[in-house]
Amino acid sequence: MPRVKKSRKAGPIGIANSNDKYGSHKTKSKKPSSVKKDNGRPAGSRHSAPISDKTVIKGPKKDPRIGSTKKIDLIATKHKLIEPKIKRYATPAQELAALEADDRLAVLIDKYDDGQRLSKEEKQYMEEKMARHQVLCDLLGIKDEEDESHDESKEFSTDDDPLKTFESININDFK
Repeated sequence: MPRVKKSRKAGPIGIANSNDKYGSHKTKSKKPSSVKKDNGRPAGSRHSAPISDKTVIKGPKKDPRIGSTKKIDLIATKHKLIEPKIKRYATPAQELAALEADDRLAVLIDKYDDGQRLSKEEKQYMEEKMARHQVLCDLLGIKDEEDESHDESKEFSTDDDPLKTFESININDFK
């Protein structure tokens, strides 16, 4: 008789029930408790042709190593300056009111009156706005206070001022 080595494992004694923890190997099929992870592509996948459901692109195949084909200008060009939109007013009176309410123009006029130097752009802006103000005043029939005072003094100083004529008389002319 062949010699059997002793084992410390005590196997099941008797017939196993279906709800027994050891279970019957014959009645139950062993199912994996966890799904095996996929460890990448199968062997030889880099040499085999890929199977794809995508439509075939006609034309020459592009090399992925080549970058962008966007054209680049070799000569630097200046960008076009966007001109500010000219505001349209319904009446000259509204435009005149907007000119008189212009804060930038008021600051530039104050600088000019104080004798401070204005930059070329500031001077051009002030001259344009003042010319437009004069045109609008002429359209509306408005005269400046300074113009009225100069006109009155010229008219008054010529012949209407008796004191001036009295002082300018030479007494020697009457002898």
